[in-house]
Amino acid sequence: MDAIVDKKAMFEEKTKRLNDAVALKETDRVPVAYSAMFWHSFYAGETVRRAMYDYDWLAEITLKIAQDLDPDGVNPPHMINALGPTMDLIGYKQLEWPGHGVDEHSGYQYVDAEYMKPEEYDDFIMDPSWFYLTKFMPRVADIYAPFAKLPQFPAFQHTRMIQMSRFFANPDLQAAFDRLGKAGEEMLRMFARANRFIDELKVLGYPLSQSTTSAAPYDYFADYLRGSKGIMLDLFRRKDKLLEAMERLVPILVRNGVLAIQPFECKVMFMPMHWGLDGFMSLDQFKTFFWPQLRKVMMGFIENGIVPLILWEGDCASRLETIADVPKGTCIYWFERTDLRLAKAVLGSHVCLRGNVPPSLFNTGNPDDVTDYCRSLIKDVGKGGGFILDGGVGIPDEAKIENARAMYQAAKRFAPGVG
Repeated sequence: MDAIVDKKAMFEEKTKRLNDAVALKETDRVPVAYSAMFWHSFYAGETVRRAMYDYDWLAEITLKIAQDLDPDGVNPPHMINALGPTMDLIGYKQLEWPGHGVDEHSGYQYVDAEYMKPEEYDDFIMDPSWFYLTKFMPRVADIYAPFAKLPQFPAFQHTRMIQMSRFFANPDLQAAFDRLGKAGEEMLRMFARANRFIDELKVLGYPLSQSTTSAAPYDYFADYLRGSKGIMLDLFRRKDKLLEAMERLVPILVRNGVLAIQPFECKVMFMPMHWGLDGFMSLDQFKTFFWPQLRKVMMGFIENGIVPLILWEGDCASRLETIADVPKGTCIYWFERTDLRLAKAVLGSHVCLRGNVPPSLFNTGNPDDVTDYCRSLIKDVGKGGGFILDGGVGIPDEAKIENARAMYQAAKRFAPGVG
């Protein structure tokens, strides 16, 4: 019984430490988070493929890592890692993964392509669901190919709705629904194991550091629909259509995010930013095409009690003053390469910061290097509260185990503001 009580107290203590950091309160020490893509495979001497296909093993190794490193919060792995069986079943095309384009030790490779034609902005703006169902989904997964033959449902009313049933007599569509049933059952198995993992993690005394995910409207179109070439041309050739389509998307992202996070105790929404960094668009373009739409999504979450966790990839130094325009103590800004001391000076009284031990240090340095780097970050960025220690992008896949341990130990050894 005492052990159970101790773990419950540990869970509450770690949760409070994370929540206080978000609220910009000083904490007993700087909290430290655990986030990784496939480092758990490296840690265990296993393949990336196993992490994608063995739900139980993925849970067991992540629980082991949590007890080894003792972070204050853990990123749940199943929702991003354990997708292999279902991707097989649906014939997914937007990623390569072990056994499908890359070897068993390699992580995801994104297939950059044009999944929405430039003239289809109008289709998206008119009816995003119809566009998604009949054009986008058939292009990104084999299983959805017959959906291209479906009509636009809102056009069928009264007795025409009854007549609409004829479209479902298509043999290809019927076969697709049979396959979808199997894929759905597989995904339910994965979700059930993911939920048990969260419960097991809590029993051990560890809260989640994030729960569900969302995206910036610009990234949504750049990453998933238009591709890198298409979206860069759209900045110049189709400005108005891009802006209109992003506005159409904002309430969809907000509503979906609010619904998706409801089952979770942790109300932190992870939002990785891929195209908003300094090297991909000018500050003026950022202020027009990226930040206003992202801010609307963030505010929709904040108004519903959700904490946006924004991973600003690359260097975003020129954007710091712009992205300060959020309510105080409501967000976490996780910076990959941006100078955290500069970010602290601009944002520190307003936004909780997270990061940013470099991947190169984890992969090629030694524990002393990591310790010294963390000591300096804790001293300079942790002072006054509002800081969560982490890697620039979490723990990279090939990080030395002793270097990862050094970061978590440093969080417990060094006090903010002390050299």
